[in-house]
Amino acid sequence: MERHQVPIYLGAIAAGVLLGLLAPGAGPTLEHAVNPVLGALLFVTFLQVPAAELVRALRGGRFLAGVLTVNFVVVPLVVAGMLPLLPDERALRLGVLMVLLCPCVDYVVVFSGLAGARPGQLLAATPLLLVAQMLALPLFLLAFLGSGLGDVVEAGPFLQAFAFLIVLPLTLAWTAQAYLARRPARPDATDATDATMVPLMVATLVTVVASQVPAMGGSLGEVARVVPCYAAFLIVMAFAGLGVARLFALDVPAGRAVVFTGATRNSLVVLPLALALPDDLAIAAVAVVTQTLVEVVGMVVYVRLVPRLLP
Repeated sequence: MERHQVPIYLGAIAAGVLLGLLAPGAGPTLEHAVNPVLGALLFVTFLQVPAAELVRALRGGRFLAGVLTVNFVVVPLVVAGMLPLLPDERALRLGVLMVLLCPCVDYVVVFSGLAGARPGQLLAATPLLLVAQMLALPLFLLAFLGSGLGDVVEAGPFLQAFAFLIVLPLTLAWTAQAYLARRPARPDATDATDATMVPLMVATLVTVVASQVPAMGGSLGEVARVVPCYAAFLIVMAFAGLGVARLFALDVPAGRAVVFTGATRNSLVVLPLALALPDDLAIAAVAVVTQTLVEVVGMVVYVRLVPRLLP
């Protein structure tokens, strides 16, 4: 599974599309499963990040500065430049902004590793990136969409996501680490949890895609208008990430990691927030899932492109 993650994930997305088409009535049930499956995935992700590694990541000056700069300075500027190209419909704009303004914390580790990056550094930075984006996203949305945003976007889902997707998995992971550190069977237990990473990612992708495919049917034409924006974002961020890597004089593996973290977005974690929006903004969730479909294909290209940009 480790060696064939890319085709496995592409197959998971295809299976999700097929399931959504064959059983559209299961969509609402699968929506309720998104948070538990995603919480389990993040728990296993955090379990691979020892607390000591997180502390070292926070001290990793230039790399951490590059990661934060590309995600919370460069990306918002790129998104601001793309704003005139987005459809005028507010729900679509909201979905696009929600997904593009949040850096990925899950499969970015996989794809960056396949391209010869230093995935361990990104993995150690994931808790910090999750906390930072949850704090920054409401401010970014307010800046891009105006003060009227408070009428449609409530703080409750953000707080629930912060507690369920960050605080709880991180607390459980570090509690498990402390317990396993005192057990002689720790290596076996660690290997067992590592082995669940790919199946959990598959389960998450199938659940997310299958839950939203039925909603795509009536809005396919509208959502298709944002696909070029997602593709353009991937193209621009390849070179923007390269510029940030050179700005901070990072070595090649760290530079490739910065390129990947700038390009990949956190659609899986953002989706529960989009699903909590009012019914008249339901298309925002479909726009979020559409970004996943575009991005996974883009990551296959990135795995071959980024080593050429940073040889």
